[in-house]
Amino acid sequence: MGLLETLGLRAKPTVEAARITAQLNPPVMDAPFGTYWGAGSYGGYNNYANSILRQDAVGVPAIARCRNLIAGTIATIPLELYSKTTGEELVSMPWIEQPDKRQPREVTIAWTVDSLFYYGVAYWRVEEVYKDDNRPARFSWVQNDRVTVKYNANNTAVDYYMINNVRIPDDGVGSLITFQAMDQGLLLRNPVTIRAAIDLEKAAAISAQTPMATTVIKNTGADLPDQQVQGILAAWKSARLSKSTAYLTSTLTAENLGFSPKDMMYNEAKAYLALDLARACNVPATMIDAEQLRSSTYQNVLDQRKEFAAYTLMPFIDAIACRLSMDDLTPRGQEVRFSIDETFLRVDPLTRLQVTAQLLDLGLITLDQAKEMEDLTPEGSGEVDAS
Repeated sequence: MGLLETLGLRAKPTVEAARITAQLNPPVMDAPFGTYWGAGSYGGYNNYANSILRQDAVGVPAIARCRNLIAGTIATIPLELYSKTTGEELVSMPWIEQPDKRQPREVTIAWTVDSLFYYGVAYWRVEEVYKDDNRPARFSWVQNDRVTVKYNANNTAVDYYMINNVRIPDDGVGSLITFQAMDQGLLLRNPVTIRAAIDLEKAAAISAQTPMATTVIKNTGADLPDQQVQGILAAWKSARLSKSTAYLTSTLTAENLGFSPKDMMYNEAKAYLALDLARACNVPATMIDAEQLRSSTYQNVLDQRKEFAAYTLMPFIDAIACRLSMDDLTPRGQEVRFSIDETFLRVDPLTRLQVTAQLLDLGLITLDQAKEMEDLTPEGSGEVDAS
């Protein structure tokens, strides 16, 4: 302690404030997503308007498969609280087990990953806070298209947020915490490829309704009334759906325009775009059947799961876990982790037993700890002996 602090002339600095302040508004790391620049001025708004809508992108099977693989897998991995200094697992706070009281944790995490996947940012709204330190106690996930961001004068950082065009508090109940992905999100990063896939799906659907090249019936005789023309066209379409042979009078001829679905090579185009979208989503093509599956053994599957976790899942896992571990949410000295090693990457039972036996022989773990690692009840669990 310095002399000035001893004499009471200067306040002693504290390690941590009694009441935790809210998250600082994040900086803009890239071009603001879908920014609306009012009359060419700075300090614009961002309401996530984009030429590619999320709902349209979901309609592409390859994108839906990638999204479900990433969001669905991460959502099933438990969240746990640990001490940073000792690595000991701690008793989790209620919001870690269930951020939103209205739904399971898996649902909240899945849609958080969904937002990061498509938009590059996700939002939780604070619904409750702890009275002792003002840290959030419960949350609710917020759709991205409900959030409007107001940037500062230089468009380098967020000034404030609005939900449904109503400004929200900067901290406390009603405020937002943000999860930032490590890139801009799929809708901003790959709009051209997504648009091509959406247009191809529409073209294939139209071809399925009319499974032949566009046909024009030409009349070389007297003009027919509209009602009779419509009747001929309806009869022609109905007959072509049931048989390929047709009969026309001497004044009518049929001419084909354009190409048939086979000529358009829709299957090849969809396979190519599926492979391209797998690359855009950073998902192995074999996991979405975008290329011919290789022969798989048990070891190959384990290696593939490790690669998928390391290169595809970890950017989303770290974005969420690191944000939940920040001081405005988690007490200092503690951190939130996804237990991916104990669930998704868990090895086969024989290998686990061999490793556990070696740990026991070296005295690194006790028998009770070994049983707990295998989800068995330790002898020292406190259960009463009936004898």
